[in-house]
Amino acid sequence: MFPGTVTSARFVIGVPDLEVSAAFYREVLGFEVADMAPGWKTYRRGGCLIMAGAEPDALRPSQLGDHSYFAYMLVDDIDAYFEAVRAAGARIRKALRAEPWGMREFAVETVDGHRIMFAQPV
Repeated sequence: MFPGTVTSARFVIGVPDLEVSAAFYREVLGFEVADMAPGWKTYRRGGCLIMAGAEPDALRPSQLGDHSYFAYMLVDDIDAYFEAVRAAGARIRKALRAEPWGMREFAVETVDGHRIMFAQPV
C-alpha cells in the first residue's frame, strides 16, 4: 500500500510554437491562457491546468502517432462542449459517441499534435 492520495492532476507539455499553441487552447478549446515564466504559459479550464513550455526543436507529438494522447478530461456537458469545439475548428480525431465502458467521449488533436480525450459519464 502506498501512502498519499492524488488530489488533482496537472499536465506539462512541450510545444513547438508557444503563441500558436496558446491561441489554439484559448480560441478552439476555451481555456484561459496566462504567462507563467519566460518560455512558459499556463492553459486553464475548470479544474484542469496545463503548463506548456516552448520546445521548438523537440520531436513533434504528431510523430508519436497514437501515443500522443496526454489527457482524458471529464466535462459536465459533453454535447455542448463538443459542438463548440467542433464549430471553433478543432481537428476531431474521434467523433462524439457513447462507449461500452459507460462514457460519451470525443478526441481532438491540438495544433501542436497532442491528442486529448474529453468525456462525460453516460
